[in-house]
Amino acid sequence: MGKERALFVALLAIACLFVLVGYNSQTKIRVAPKEMLSVAHRGASAYAPENTRAAFRKGVDLQADYLECDVHLSKDDELIVMHDDKVDRTTDGKGYIRNMTLAELKTLDAGKQFGEEFVNEQILTLQELVDEFYNEVGLVIEIKNPNDYPGIEEKVVQVLNQYDDLSGIIIQSFDVQSLKKIHSLLPEVEIAILIRPTDSFITAQKVEEYTDFAAYINFNVSFTNKRTVDLVHEHGGKVLVWSKKDRRLIWKAQKYGVDGIISDFSEKPEEMYLAKE
Repeated sequence: MGKERALFVALLAIACLFVLVGYNSQTKIRVAPKEMLSVAHRGASAYAPENTRAAFRKGVDLQADYLECDVHLSKDDELIVMHDDKVDRTTDGKGYIRNMTLAELKTLDAGKQFGEEFVNEQILTLQELVDEFYNEVGLVIEIKNPNDYPGIEEKVVQVLNQYDDLSGIIIQSFDVQSLKKIHSLLPEVEIAILIRPTDSFITAQKVEEYTDFAAYINFNVSFTNKRTVDLVHEHGGKVLVWSKKDRRLIWKAQKYGVDGIISDFSEKPEEMYLAKE
């Protein structure tokens, strides 16, 4: 009986250990480093209509370090917070932002299509967003299609120049020339270059060129690797990665040693995630 009991206790201990570490044949729980930044993509857009006050407030509630937003110019040159250049997908309206005035855009419902509890969510301007959240959280402002909006860089700088401390602001875009213009107009703000999947094989020479004025070089997590992240770090840059609604993002980000994640889910990176092997 003594040997049988000892064997039972040993097997029970092993079973408990597997439960505690979250192990099974399909998954492992992985925990990302606490120092990794969390950026709420278009706000916490998994939980509330993207780029709306509700989504940004949810991002703050989930303790994101930064809120990420996108900006376009309206017909009357107001900076409008929206991802697409048309209002069709995310509102009850139709048409291009550049063909509508702010007053017209404010009549649209930006929440109803996401859920009834978000009916009457309004489109925001960048000024409204910064005014409300500047003292609570960092902001990542993405300039969309700058070639379609001559003077958009000056408009963004005009908004930010109202604030003394810009240490919590990052400006990002896929358009390197637009970012260089921002850097020349407002050198104290951090710049982040977004890399398209087709350009993901980035040379050391290009990294050196970019990190000369940009603090971040950001990649889709599916189109980068640890070698590239290490290369950016060697040149004094930082890396944020994003992935559309992929919870494996945390695991990959940890594996590559990046500096932060841009996620629709917005939970803090140190929280546990189940990631399929």
